[in-house]
Amino acid sequence: MKLSFAIAEPSDAAELAGLRNAAAEELTRRYGVGSWSGEATERGVLFGMRHGRVVIVRQARRIAGTLLLQSKKPWAIDIGYFSPVKKAIYLTNMAIRPGLQRRGIGRALLEEAERQVATWPADAIRLDAFDAPAGAGGFYFRCGFREVGRVTYRNAPLIYFERLVAVEENPL
Repeated sequence: MKLSFAIAEPSDAAELAGLRNAAAEELTRRYGVGSWSGEATERGVLFGMRHGRVVIVRQARRIAGTLLLQSKKPWAIDIGYFSPVKKAIYLTNMAIRPGLQRRGIGRALLEEAERQVATWPADAIRLDAFDAPAGAGGFYFRCGFREVGRVTYRNAPLIYFERLVAVEENPL
């Protein structure tokens, strides 16, 4: 399976919103309505592009997965649970196109996220996952993220995860 990674362009916004919505609809179909059932919009995708890096992975010219990396801490994250670091990057909005899940695309996308974060430079990736059957906590754990806490935010049970990253040195 040939995958290619890139930083999303504004022209990708409609496809990205469609992918995120398809993933949310699949989770809702399988697990019922929950915090994962929200709707993504092109406007929201473009906002993410302006305030972070939207990483995409393509398979046969179609976007197969995405995630957002940003330096601004999401509201649901309490930094008191995490390791002290110089700079952390927050991973949000990860989605893999339904029908392509469980094929290594998510793991490959996280590896690309780690490469991106190392060049930011930052020394940690932080995220939260739903602590529910629809959540991806087991996936993040299997991909080398360490659980650092469990909280409830706005009635949504969450698991906090962290992965420390080696920062690339810039040659002079």
